Parts: sequence; structure tokens; C-alpha cells
Amino acid sequence: MNTFKAHLNKFITVTDEEYASIFSFFEEMEVKKKQSLMLSGDICRSMYFVSVGCLRKFFVNEKGTEQTTEFAIENWWITDTFAYERQIHSDFCIQAVERSVILVIDLQQQELLLQKHPVMERYFRMIYQRAYAASERRIRYLYEMSREELYVHFSELYPWFIQRIPQYLIASFLNLTPEYLSEIRAKLRS
Repeated sequence: MNTFKAHLNKFITVTDEEYASIFSFFEEMEVKKKQSLMLSGDICRSMYFVSVGCLRKFFVNEKGTEQTTEFAIENWWITDTFAYERQIHSDFCIQAVERSVILVIDLQQQELLLQKHPVMERYFRMIYQRAYAASERRIRYLYEMSREELYVHFSELYPWFIQRIPQYLIASFLNLTPEYLSEIRAKLRS
């Protein structure tokens, strides 16, 4: 799993021997497209690192529509952080957008990992800081930008998402209907 080792080495330095030990705390899983990893109401027991593929986190709103709040592609983590940290029921679902290979760790294993490899505290702190900063920016964009500006900004910032992720999921993430997203895209092409 050289992908994960290369990712770790962007934040911390680990030897091959340390990496083998760190990796032993994770379970590697292959998941099929649209396979659910967690359903709303489940206790959030795991964090997921995407080695290959794409996952998404979503909830079903009061209208019965799926509202995507987060994607995770290669080298990104995903979980319901609030529920994971407290080991409580989640209001979110986590699902594979495409066939994926992921690393899974539960809270107990993560605590053992941190005890054995204190350098991983630094790694997770840096990951959480980046995730929090991204969340802050997204909230600001949602307040400040029109829906069209939000789509343009998103497509410029993450052009590979536009090619890779189904349009109805991008619409869900941007809080648009698929029809409105089609209108925006048609307007931008003309």
C-alpha cells in the first residue's frame, strides 16, 4: 500500500518498518460502486482513507432528497467526525461513488495506533486542520456566491470532479437540482 505511505510522508516521516506497523492497524477493503459503508442511524465506528476510488457522505433531507456534504477521493479521509469521536449514531450515510479500495480504522485501533506511534498524532492533527479549513471555506462560499458562481468556482477548483463524478451528485453537493445544474452548464457553454 505505497499510496498510503507516500501520503503519510507528506506530513510525517516514517521508515519502512514503522510503516508496516502503522499499516497493521488498518483493514484494507474493496468496495463496489454504490456500496454503503454506513447508514443513517448506525453508530459511526470507523474512519475511511481512500486509496483508490471515491466515497461520499450524505443525508436525506426533509423532502426525501439526498444531500451530499462531502466527497473523498484518493488520499482523502471521510467519516462523520462528530459521531465517530463520540461513538454515537450518525445522521449521515457513507457510500462508494465508484469501485474503491479503502483503509478502515476504528476508534479503538486508532487509539492503539496513536499510543504505539505518537508521530501519528501530528499526522491526524494536520489532516483535521486541513479538513476544518476546507469546511470553513465551503461555508463562506455557500453564503457569498450565487449558485452559478458556486458551480463555476467548484469546476475551476476541482475540474477532475466534473469529469469523474455523476452530475446529479455534483448538484446534490452544491445544493442544486440536477435540472438547474444542467441549465447552468448549458448557459456557460453558450
